[in-house]
Amino acid sequence: MAQPHASLLDAKNRRTGWIVTGVFFAMLGLSFAAVPLYDLFCRTTGFAGTPMRATEAAKSIGARTYTVRLDASVANGLNWKFEAVQPSVEIKTGVVTTVHYTVRNVSAQDATGIASFNVLPEITGGYFNKLECFCYTEQTLKAGETREETVVFFVDPAIEKDGTMNHIDTLTLSYTFQPAKQPAKPLASNAAGAATNIVR
Repeated sequence: MAQPHASLLDAKNRRTGWIVTGVFFAMLGLSFAAVPLYDLFCRTTGFAGTPMRATEAAKSIGARTYTVRLDASVANGLNWKFEAVQPSVEIKTGVVTTVHYTVRNVSAQDATGIASFNVLPEITGGYFNKLECFCYTEQTLKAGETREETVVFFVDPAIEKDGTMNHIDTLTLSYTFQPAKQPAKPLASNAAGAATNIVR
């Protein structure tokens, strides 16, 4: 008499098991997708101080001048020395500016690192446009090797029309090198700009 009830219960348990398994794998897939999706969102909107990716120079030159501080750091696990050639630059909005960093592997063995970056204050990220950088590109340095890295950027003149930015006159471009495990990839090519400052 209990057999039909037991079979029904087993079928229900199996169905529940399949549902739980499906939800588990769906959540697992979303967790892997979350990081690249978040990264794409930040690069598209400037959220969390992420500079915008530009393909061409600004179409006009603004009136305001900003101080851009250049910050460089190295995360634990990577025995490199990383610094900006100069601590800050003065730029006018719309003017394409080139700045330089040096990175040296001070360890006794080859190592690969990858740089991430952001801009502070975070609310200015949507106006900070980079044309060329060494971010998110794996770099392999031999023991003792020194390399110069370049960043080409401009601050969108539209920032001058944003009333919430009136109190800001200094931005910080911050780069951090972290250990990477994948083989190095080639650097992105340079994008041409109209008005250009080269700062060394």
